[in-house]
Amino acid sequence: MARFDVNAARAQRQEAHGRTWSFELDGDTFTLPTELSRAVAKGLRKLDDNDVDGLLALLMGPDQFARFEEHDITMQDIAAILEAYGKETGLGLGED
Repeated sequence: MARFDVNAARAQRQEAHGRTWSFELDGDTFTLPTELSRAVAKGLRKLDDNDVDGLLALLMGPDQFARFEEHDITMQDIAAILEAYGKETGLGLGED
């Protein structure tokens, strides 16, 4: 029986989707991971379901999130970002 090669599967996923997904806001570019580390997944479990800032801070990291917070952005904008992110990566964050 053949063994499943995790590294080969990861390489195939990353080739198909890349390591990051990006979006632009007011001329500033932000990136989110296309795969979640176990550490990020653990952090997500600790968040309240409505903690959008906590979600974005975990995904972006502190430096990017600090830049993101400087922008005037609506909850509808964030919902659109998360929807597009979910469609592109299959992660489906921010959904009910």
